[in-house]
Amino acid sequence: MNKTKSSPWFWIPTLYFAEGIPYFIVNNISVLMFAKMGVPNGQMSFFTTLLYFPWFLKGLWSPIVDVVKTKRWWIITMQALLTALMILLTLTLPKPSPDLIASGNTGIGIFWFTLVLFIIAAFASATHDIAADGFYMLAQDTSSQAAFIGIRNTFYRISSVFGQGVLVFIAGRVERSSGNIPWSWQVTLAVAAVIFFLVTLYHTFMLPRSAEDHPRVTGENGTSTLSELGNSFKTFFTKPGILLAIAFMLLYRLPEGFLIKLCQPFLVDKVANGGLGLSTDSVGIVYGTIGVIALLAGGILGGIFASRVGLKKALWWMAAGMTLPCLTFVYLAAAQPTNLVVIAVAIAIEQFGYGFGFTAYTLYMMYFSDGEFKTSHYAICTAFMALSMMLPGFVAGFIQESIGYLNFFWMVMLCCFATLAVTILVRRKINSEYGKK
Repeated sequence: MNKTKSSPWFWIPTLYFAEGIPYFIVNNISVLMFAKMGVPNGQMSFFTTLLYFPWFLKGLWSPIVDVVKTKRWWIITMQALLTALMILLTLTLPKPSPDLIASGNTGIGIFWFTLVLFIIAAFASATHDIAADGFYMLAQDTSSQAAFIGIRNTFYRISSVFGQGVLVFIAGRVERSSGNIPWSWQVTLAVAAVIFFLVTLYHTFMLPRSAEDHPRVTGENGTSTLSELGNSFKTFFTKPGILLAIAFMLLYRLPEGFLIKLCQPFLVDKVANGGLGLSTDSVGIVYGTIGVIALLAGGILGGIFASRVGLKKALWWMAAGMTLPCLTFVYLAAAQPTNLVVIAVAIAIEQFGYGFGFTAYTLYMMYFSDGEFKTSHYAICTAFMALSMMLPGFVAGFIQESIGYLNFFWMVMLCCFATLAVTILVRRKINSEYGKK
């Protein structure tokens, strides 16, 4: 096969850094930004959950990326579009008054144009994911793909620290110095736009061209791409044990599905409201940096552990890692500590457990996807993964508003029983040798 001769070192790190930035802006920064603007948790969680839809649906339009233009064209075009959207977000962000923000009753309606821009950015980001992952395989031979998988994952994780840590820290510092919350987020979005523009400009000249990167008209066996997509859906939903697999994919992460939408608002909410009253820059440090590093460490350790004992034996330990550390938020809500070190340790424990426990979820999706349509079936599994986050997210904020933070986190603990139940059922069906080296 005729692959590009350009060194992957020149484009893989920047490509996967660029893949993460818009994802974290749309799905994480938007949550904290709306919370800081005084939008009630119910409205905030519902509308920011809607932004996740493109990642849930991206398998439906992935054939378009295959049959129209090249993957390189899609990457550059989506990056240019995302740059323009970040600039528009910066220029058009509404500026509610300090009194309205302080009241906590800022209606989400004043952000309607911001939400429209976010949803377009979400579709562009999801499309960029499809093209980038395809280009990664087309522009390299298989040995290079294997060699650089760790590099690509590392730079995606760096983008996570940048998106949830550095950008949030910048917002907090600007807010602290100016006292102007809307301005702090405008500056943050402007910084993201400048960086993304520079990455886009770099890729325009440095992203290689590959002879393998061309529109795909037919599938591997001569079938049309759309027909191949239809076959992959049909064979997926007729797999043995499909209902149990779907139940596992929807319920294993149920506690985290509720928790993830409210943890940042809880950290910044007023102490009188049951929150911790942290500053935005403190959240960037304890959640966006320390928390993300703990999450990554948990994931790395989980991968090592699973490779030694196999998925079946690891599953119980990982289910415990997914559920028990949620108790740290019960503690934080009950005690409302003011010591930043204590808060950071609690968040690190929870995030480490989540990273460790999520390894089992990823391995199970790979296990269930194995077969003729492995790639397509895994993509469908990731759609259910997205749905498992969306369904709790739609109602999480409204539940919290009605019962308060402490009771909400106790409810999250009750959801852990759903995780344990599907773990018991699924574990019986897993080959004891799967996942071992």
